[in-house]
Amino acid sequence: MSPQLLRSLREALWDYLADEDAQGITEYGAILSFVAILVALAFGFYNGSLSQAVSKAFSSVVSQLENMSAAAANSS
Repeated sequence: MSPQLLRSLREALWDYLADEDAQGITEYGAILSFVAILVALAFGFYNGSLSQAVSKAFSSVVSQLENMSAAAANSS
């Protein structure tokens, strides 16, 4: 190989390794993984009481949405 070709390949490799475009995505992935682990640990430590609280909150939201839907259907 010619020295010029080797220099071009070395520069291309260096540019590729120095590129930081994917660094943000990697950091967000690491943060998301950390949060997922914390949530899993929280559910494990509270022995279902947290699960019941979340279930109650979602049931309340579903109930409110059903009431709003029924009210909208009756008003038309």
